[in-house]
Amino acid sequence: MGPIFTNDAIVFGLLMGALGFVFYTEQLTTGFWPKFYKIVPGLFMAYFIPALFTTFGVISPEWTTTSAAGEIVAKSSELYYVASRFLLPAALVLMTLSIDLKAIFNLGSKALIMFFTGTVGVVIGGPLAILLISIFSPETVGGGDFDAVWRGLSTLAGSWIGGGANQTAMLEIYQYNPAKYGGMVIVDIVVANVWMAILLIGIGKKDKINKWLKADTTAIEKLQEKVIHFTQKIKKNPTLPDYMVMLAIAFCTVGFGHFSAKYLGEFFTGFVANITSQTWRNVFSFLGSSFFWLISISTIVAILLSYTKAKNYEGAGASKLGSIFIYILVATIGMKMDLNQALDNPGLMAIGFVWMGIHATLLIIVAKIIRAPYFFLAVGSQANVGGAASAPIVAQAFHPSLATVGVLLAVFGYAIGTVGAILCTVLMELASKI
Repeated sequence: MGPIFTNDAIVFGLLMGALGFVFYTEQLTTGFWPKFYKIVPGLFMAYFIPALFTTFGVISPEWTTTSAAGEIVAKSSELYYVASRFLLPAALVLMTLSIDLKAIFNLGSKALIMFFTGTVGVVIGGPLAILLISIFSPETVGGGDFDAVWRGLSTLAGSWIGGGANQTAMLEIYQYNPAKYGGMVIVDIVVANVWMAILLIGIGKKDKINKWLKADTTAIEKLQEKVIHFTQKIKKNPTLPDYMVMLAIAFCTVGFGHFSAKYLGEFFTGFVANITSQTWRNVFSFLGSSFFWLISISTIVAILLSYTKAKNYEGAGASKLGSIFIYILVATIGMKMDLNQALDNPGLMAIGFVWMGIHATLLIIVAKIIRAPYFFLAVGSQANVGGAASAPIVAQAFHPSLATVGVLLAVFGYAIGTVGAILCTVLMELASKI
């Protein structure tokens, strides 16, 4: 049975209605809502309401229908694709125009430390989760040959360290049974999205968390103050020409990104295919991903534009326009979350949540030791688990000027994703045989 609404125009209207509701209630100063948003951040609600729509069958990212010939036909919404391939890179351009790259690098080494901590958390989390779950349910982590659960979990490792390209590479390397792969995809979506929701809720409590971590937030505050000062200095009432030029800059860059990504993806796909070693082919498989090149090129062009007069469009609200696109992306990510799916395979889901719990625990411990701000914890984690589609969302929730930090770390995650996932899978195979 399909959802109530399948037409993307109607679904988009519902998503925009949800966003409008969140922003309207968030600005109220009396009554229930101010108290509510002190506890739950608006960004989380922009994500959660679409998730409720999907959970209760109002909308759905995917569904099946019966054709006139009586055949079962798979259907899917194109909204997430449009948001991630068009609005996300456009948002990155608009939010990067005023970036101070030197100030970003002055944030120090803690960002990289937390990113690699997140990677290590995924690498060791998989085998530890298998060992823990095997105590209570040995059959959940069993299976032989190409049905072995550790083979399927290898795709989660690829996704949670790198991204979709790394996930596909792990499926090809370990040849997990394609008929069962859908179950792993569900675990990936549910666990990763629940974790993202927790991170978003944490943003509303960031001051208390930073106080508990005894974190030094000086570098982040200096960057934010510098951007705010620059914005106030060049602030102007935006005109229609300002909006049109900003949109032209954003979407011309996106167009160039798609044009370049197509050829670079095809070139590197052929290049990687010609590598003699199967191991090295798998390591560099992410270079064949057009999405990787789209995000990378859009960000590079935006950084170059930040050294031109284009950065002055921040005064006309470039980052605010980019934030609109980000919120639409958040809503489309939310609609991919069906809480009912968590009940489909409780054993696998338990592995996923234990795995993510280990990843989170390690991040908290290291953040406490090095006194890293919650920003580095959240973005370092999401750059691994969420990748380039969601790391900027979490980063910009702290401040639009910080979105590029999430992108740079997520792109780095692509580069090490397959290697880290292979190491994790070797450990998971050993753990499953203990």
